[in-house]
Amino acid sequence: MTAPQGQVPVTVRTFAQRFSATRRGARLARLLAVHQLTDWGLTPGTGAHDATVLVVAELAANAVLHGRVPGRDFALLLRYDHETGRLEIEVSDTHDRQPTPKTPTSDDEQGRGLLLVEELADRWGVKERRGPGKTVWAHVLAAPR
Repeated sequence: MTAPQGQVPVTVRTFAQRFSATRRGARLARLLAVHQLTDWGLTPGTGAHDATVLVVAELAANAVLHGRVPGRDFALLLRYDHETGRLEIEVSDTHDRQPTPKTPTSDDEQGRGLLLVEELADRWGVKERRGPGKTVWAHVLAAPR
């Protein structure tokens, strides 16, 4: 007879979902990120929670506005390691165009999203994905629990 094995504590939580490449899909991605982060114990109003929600909102909006390919969705992946406090955000779309931060003028109505991501995230970048398109990723650090 085998002795019972102890449960290994789960330290990394993951959330993954595909969304329609529409404004409604981007909004739903942000709302579900809020719900998921709260479920993981990250309180709204704290720096890591709010920074992550804003980064998700900006990357999802970019996927819908600039990465949209008709008939294709975009994907959101969140990973949270509560031991290290590291939150990973990935938004994948099917467009090959690489995002580039711009320096908007005061009259520009767009072009500030990646500057916001750059300011809120500890690191961010772009990587290839399997299939067409790209994945834009960002890391936000929360206090370890």
